[in-house]
Amino acid sequence: MAAAPVAEGAPEEPRDSSSSAESLDRLYPTVGSTKPPRKRTTSQCKSEPPLLRTSKRTIYTAGRPPWYNEHGTQSKEAFVIGLGGGSASGKTTVATMIIEALDVPWVVLLSMDSFYKVLTKQQQEQAASNDFNFDHPDAFDFDLIIATLKKLKQGKSVKIPIYDFTTHSRKKEWKTLYGANVIIFEGIMAFADKELLKLLDLKIFVDTDSDIRLVRRLRRDISERGRDIEGVIKQYNKFVKPAFDQYIQPTMRLADIVVPRGSGNTVAIDLIVQHVHSQLEERELSVRAALASAHQCHPLPQTLSVLKSTPQVRGMHTIIRNKETSRDEFIFYSKRLMRLLIEHALSLLPFQSCTVQTPQGQDYEGRTYSGKQITGVSILRAGETMEPALRAVCKDVRIGTILIQTNCNTGEPELHYLRLPKDISEDHVILMDCTVSTGAAAMMAVRVLLDHDVPEDKIFLLSLLMAEMGVHSVAYAFPRVKIITTAVDKKVNDLFRIIPGIGNFGDRYFGTDAPPDWSDDEDALST
Repeated sequence: MAAAPVAEGAPEEPRDSSSSAESLDRLYPTVGSTKPPRKRTTSQCKSEPPLLRTSKRTIYTAGRPPWYNEHGTQSKEAFVIGLGGGSASGKTTVATMIIEALDVPWVVLLSMDSFYKVLTKQQQEQAASNDFNFDHPDAFDFDLIIATLKKLKQGKSVKIPIYDFTTHSRKKEWKTLYGANVIIFEGIMAFADKELLKLLDLKIFVDTDSDIRLVRRLRRDISERGRDIEGVIKQYNKFVKPAFDQYIQPTMRLADIVVPRGSGNTVAIDLIVQHVHSQLEERELSVRAALASAHQCHPLPQTLSVLKSTPQVRGMHTIIRNKETSRDEFIFYSKRLMRLLIEHALSLLPFQSCTVQTPQGQDYEGRTYSGKQITGVSILRAGETMEPALRAVCKDVRIGTILIQTNCNTGEPELHYLRLPKDISEDHVILMDCTVSTGAAAMMAVRVLLDHDVPEDKIFLLSLLMAEMGVHSVAYAFPRVKIITTAVDKKVNDLFRIIPGIGNFGDRYFGTDAPPDWSDDEDALST
């Protein structure tokens, strides 16, 4: 059964030559087999892909990330969309449009271009003279693609190679992606392997006119990849066009949905998004279900520990919450609160009985920390203000840092910098951020620690001030993480500011100006 094109006239069925069919037999499942056909459905770069969907409509999900169930263990696999089509057909643009229209939490865009094989010296010389075929299935590392996609689908972190198209080689550094709710995998050979096809829940083919694809490829390769027009046309005629006819166009028949005209077909995008939403609802992964859970009234979790509100503590809160307080006073009393908060947190660490002898020769039945080591991890920038207080009370404490920033183009929080001590998996980790509003940055930081094998019950999230929303979000997502703060405020307004709140902690502490649309998580997301 042929895939149904959307909102356009049906394209001609691809005519397979005998050579094409022979080449494809080893790659594609037999069409017309006894296996029942999938239900057909009619129906927005390749730079740093978004890690978490956190637009103003979805940032407060208060729901468990998709890789966990209510018991804190992984339950559901991610929904994987395969996006195939010819070179420069508009696959990335279509993927971006789908991501924006889906508006659900935790979406990852994975590009096949990252998985070109490492070239030999001879192959690099061929590539430099436009004589290497990058549009052949053998140019891609399918084993790495499949292993990577399997791990992502299971909610695990993966290392992604970074390919440099100007030098035709992989860079030394790799980037990290984390488990997701929806994974969009795009590439010219997205449907070119039987094992890879098994991982795709929905297959979309972007069908764009060959002349348009050639013009786009010329513009891209000349402006972005340093090629000359003669070389691009030579490569197109020698490799790109024949490969499209032999390897790519025939995969259109494997697609569940064909999108004529690519990103220009907004009707198709809308219908695809509706279909994906229905699939997510069936899997109970939809944002609607998360929002429904978010707005239910729940008692504060047992994993939350709030510093006792003594007159002294309340007096310090009065000072730092007062908008008239000078910066010097704000810093002084914030540091006092940080010290009390950290000492309170240390009292919750595991201790065991021990006996020591006093200078008078008498035994004393005491207590000693029973863990291996304590490591502090600050979420930059505000979290680093808590490091001196931690060092003051913990001898030889190790410190790590995490920087999470929002991509100004996509609105997505992205992991920009990570420095963690070795063997952190054996430590109790004090995760520090000064304010937690929605919990978006905190949840992402916890996820990073989990992916470095830190046990969930050894993570202590410390914050001077939290909103109930953030408490519920973190506790529901990670039920064994201990949450420790000096106060919990009940409300978060439409701009995600804690009410009554403390203001933008980082700006008040460092003496910088807050942007007009800051939120209390901005210290972590927009430094």
